[in-house]
Amino acid sequence: MTTSPDLLTRNRVILCHFDDYSHALLYPRWEHGMLWPQALPAGAESMDAPADAPPGHDTPAVMAALLDATGLKGDELEPTGRFVAWFRTPDGQPLRVHLLRFTTPDAPKPAIEALGGRFMAMSQLRGADMKELLLLRQAFGLFGHG
Repeated sequence: MTTSPDLLTRNRVILCHFDDYSHALLYPRWEHGMLWPQALPAGAESMDAPADAPPGHDTPAVMAALLDATGLKGDELEPTGRFVAWFRTPDGQPLRVHLLRFTTPDAPKPAIEALGGRFMAMSQLRGADMKELLLLRQAFGLFGHG
């Protein structure tokens, strides 16, 4: 069985909140960037999704590891299955990026702030890592903006 720390070295998560009423899409920005629990490894390159995902990249398991590590509530998050993003790390290992959406009426700002993050709109993210911005743009397109 893959442990949470192992899962979190081979996966990253983009958290977001989409307000159905205002159509505002917000992402937590962390000290290290936009991905949780850390930025992409230096030198990671985008790759096509493997025909069969290797073990340790299952979204429910990654979501459970995130919940365990952060204390966020599982009934307030849902995976966005249409989001597909894979990278190859410099050591040749695949790394998957998952998109989880908060389903709460309002963005859970206090919960994210307690973890060291701050919700921001795309327009506030100038200067962020280009690979991360491209991932956020991909996510943005899934919510009727693209």
